[in-house]
Amino acid sequence: MPDLLGDFSFTWPFYLGAVLAYLLGSIPFGVVLTRLAGLGDIRRIGSGNIGATNVLRTGSKKLAAATLVLDLAKGAAAVLIAKTYGPDMAVFAAMGVVLGHCFPVWLKFKGGKGVSTGIGVYLALDPLLGAATIATWLVVVFVSRYSSLAALLAYLAAPVFAWWLVDPQTMELTLVIGALIYLRHRDNIKRLIFGEESKVSFKKSE
Repeated sequence: MPDLLGDFSFTWPFYLGAVLAYLLGSIPFGVVLTRLAGLGDIRRIGSGNIGATNVLRTGSKKLAAATLVLDLAKGAAAVLIAKTYGPDMAVFAAMGVVLGHCFPVWLKFKGGKGVSTGIGVYLALDPLLGAATIATWLVVVFVSRYSSLAALLAYLAAPVFAWWLVDPQTMELTLVIGALIYLRHRDNIKRLIFGEESKVSFKKSE
């Protein structure tokens, strides 16, 4: 990993990679898709979040699925492109794209919680790491029907998966991303504690 405070003539490509990944991560697919579908501003629906779980609250599983796939894809794309320039560049891109989703410049830095984009990052870093994280999320969400709890437990388990399946640098990255995910879920954590969190509905919808 390069010294962030080192010679700028050496470090600038890493900063540029992070900025480009941030801009990609800033694309708010949930907002774009719901507006194109004539459903208004997703930020005025349900929790006000721009991610797939809140898009699902519009009643459209198709839009929610599309949002999930696109948010995941931008995380994966940023890392896959960066990996061609080495593992350190991939780390910078991973953080940049997740920060972009959580704090998008286009939405005055009020974005999503980073779950789908982070999973896309994990899949691109190592398919087994991504698959293990997704499996954890799926098991918890189907058992508890709490999307937020599923995300919290999946990202809690991710560093263990990374340590076991990949390498120490990836484990450290998952710890940082996991901390950001927990920060973004602080209101959900409070609602879970007090039994006020909304559950995911699996009822058939359009």
